[in-house]
Amino acid sequence: MVTAKAWVLKKHFEGFPKISDFDLKKIELPNLKDGELLLESVFLSVDPYMRPYSRRDMKEGDIMIGTQVARIIESKNPAFTVGAFVVAKSGWRTHLISDGKDLQLLPSSWPESLPRSLALGAVGMPGLTAYFGLLEVCKIKPGETVLVNAAAGAVGSMVGQLAKIGGCKVVGSAGSDDKVAYLKKIGFDEAFNYKTVTSLDEALRKASPDGYDCFFDNVGGEFASIAINQMKKYGRIAVCGAISQYNDSMPQKGPYMQVPMIFKELQMEGFIVTRWNNRWEEGLKALLKWVVEGKVKYHEQVTEGFENMPAAFIGMLKGENLGKAIVKV
Repeated sequence: MVTAKAWVLKKHFEGFPKISDFDLKKIELPNLKDGELLLESVFLSVDPYMRPYSRRDMKEGDIMIGTQVARIIESKNPAFTVGAFVVAKSGWRTHLISDGKDLQLLPSSWPESLPRSLALGAVGMPGLTAYFGLLEVCKIKPGETVLVNAAAGAVGSMVGQLAKIGGCKVVGSAGSDDKVAYLKKIGFDEAFNYKTVTSLDEALRKASPDGYDCFFDNVGGEFASIAINQMKKYGRIAVCGAISQYNDSMPQKGPYMQVPMIFKELQMEGFIVTRWNNRWEEGLKALLKWVVEGKVKYHEQVTEGFENMPAAFIGMLKGENLGKAIVKV
């Protein structure tokens, strides 16, 4: 008999999440039936999407949503062998019984030298978000200028590097001088700290006087309102996230963007990466190849201990992470 630990949503978040909004439970798991397997979590992901999705998809008392890399420790399913690693959308829990239907085996070509936690970051959902957002929504072309905010985060840092692979000039915005230094280290052409510039408008203009062909928006709010005025004619805007608004108790008000969108004839499209589920293998293969070749660099903010899941989640929402925020069990 295995006892699993799980973090549940005790109370829906009001404003910024608090440790007291979560509760740690113990769950006794039954013995395996034929076709089932037992998973033990190794790495768990904390991501911005969990904040708005928890309100939309969860009831109080539900196990927190999320993805993990897990090891198979017992199997009565011939398709899965003990010792193999999988990506599972099983939430914040240490152990899980699965029928195997929603599991994704790590690629057989995964090098031993590469951390398996990358399956939650650069070679996982955040990397795929950058990949499909740039290729299918922004439709980048060599020689174009790409702007990305929250650029030192899990998605933003991948956007910049993949845009460089695609032959673009890349401008990134982040919230600390250390993050700006990191962006320049991984190949961004221009980067600035949005918290210390005297004028965001001037900082964007200085970084690219000719404007921007593509804007990959992870933040929304005031940043997006200012950036949209510096788009080139026929520019494309991929709306990936709105982290500046997730914790607002009251919705933010304008300014509004219809006038620049009309005059510049812009395209603006929101997207969720699961739209391209049928092409994940293609994306993961490309991402893994670029990481192995050193064309894509990664940084992980690793928090030790399952008991620290809520703290890691709250820290990520506050922007304390550089690159992908991970919890190691």
